[in-house]
Amino acid sequence: MPALPIHNTQGQATETMDLPESLFGPRINQDIIHQAVLMYQAAHRQGNASTKERGMVSGGGKKPYRQKGTGRARAGSNRSPLWHKGGVVFGPHPREFRYDIPRKIKIAALRESMNAKLMAKDLFCIDRFGSDFSKTKDFVRFLTGLDLQGKVLALLEERDEKLERVSRNIPYFRSMLIKDVNAYDILRSKKILLTKAAFKKLLERIQ
Repeated sequence: MPALPIHNTQGQATETMDLPESLFGPRINQDIIHQAVLMYQAAHRQGNASTKERGMVSGGGKKPYRQKGTGRARAGSNRSPLWHKGGVVFGPHPREFRYDIPRKIKIAALRESMNAKLMAKDLFCIDRFGSDFSKTKDFVRFLTGLDLQGKVLALLEERDEKLERVSRNIPYFRSMLIKDVNAYDILRSKKILLTKAAFKKLLERIQ
């Protein structure tokens, strides 16, 4: 049965938490993760690219030259896609890239992404944040003690204003509620930091 060490605010492992093998197994389903990541990335696309067709380009109302006798191809408008500064054929227009996948796949992708972080030893759990961090440098010292380098995502059971205050000037650190996290948030962060209470809430979500 896999186990996750629980650290205190001094960075010392004080206990371990047994994890259910049904949720944290030896294999990772990368196909489910791939489906979820593609959906979340598609939702971030703005889809604002737009081009003008020949009917949208200003000008072109007058026939450029007479129909016959010039030796050139027939032309009725200088805003044809064949002409310089003419319209665009089959160009992009504003569209919505967002789509949805079944809820069970989203939950499974979150479970598999957390399992991937556990197997990579990038998942860290602490008993609580408490009131030990009064300044930003104290919190940075705590992160350094846990060897949390790179992008760090902290998962909280509820909003902690004191934690937000001491961590808002740390560029590689961000926090969010456990009820809002998804597989894309997990995978785009190098290290995951959560409290013991938040981890229990997470287990309820991914079951």
